[in-house]
Amino acid sequence: MAEQIPLAFEFGVNQTFDGFFLGGNAETICHLQHSAEGRGEPFIFLWGARGLGKSHLLQACCQHAHQRGRTVFYFAFAKVNLPDPALLLGLDEFDLVCLDDIGTLAGEADWELALFHFYNRHQACARRLLLSAECPPEQLPIQLPDLKTRLNGGLTLRLKPLPDADKIEVLMLKAKQLGFELSPQVGHFLLTRCHRDLASLWALLAQLDQASLAAQRKLTVPFLKQILSGRHDV
Repeated sequence: MAEQIPLAFEFGVNQTFDGFFLGGNAETICHLQHSAEGRGEPFIFLWGARGLGKSHLLQACCQHAHQRGRTVFYFAFAKVNLPDPALLLGLDEFDLVCLDDIGTLAGEADWELALFHFYNRHQACARRLLLSAECPPEQLPIQLPDLKTRLNGGLTLRLKPLPDADKIEVLMLKAKQLGFELSPQVGHFLLTRCHRDLASLWALLAQLDQASLAAQRKLTVPFLKQILSGRHDV
């Protein structure tokens, strides 16, 4: 099979280490930064529940490495429209490869075999590989025993969830970045009435910002109740 040239990707806006609230994940972030710089562990498996910021951190690693002149590649998998395993051909030439949500590949025989061979090629070149999933590698329903062994052979890091107090602080900081003020009371209301994962909260903040601008009103709890009363996905 001919070697494939991987497609380029665009870095996510604000998907940087500076834009990530550490919480109890300072040690994990340190390991990821070292990996992006070509130091530390050659293979890291990052896991945690959906919405904690795994994609953010993998893209942050890519930006951190790119700023230091290192070649990088990022790809997020999804069960819908799963690409051809040939995507991995040529990636062993990259200094840093970040593959997001690899749990979607479990049970896909062609992909499991392709990932196994890619892992061997990439690690033989002493480059850095970061994988993410929603569970630790030993819990992934991988069918290929040799791949299962490889995935369990690196540094496994768990991304810890933020306590509510930290989430409220993050919401206030994120709102400030968007250009509006969010009180602790409003932050608490959002956590008790809406989806609690950070990705959903970020999207909601952007919508609240637009609603506040359109109505020329501050984001108070009564106004928030009025906005959310018309939503069916909170």
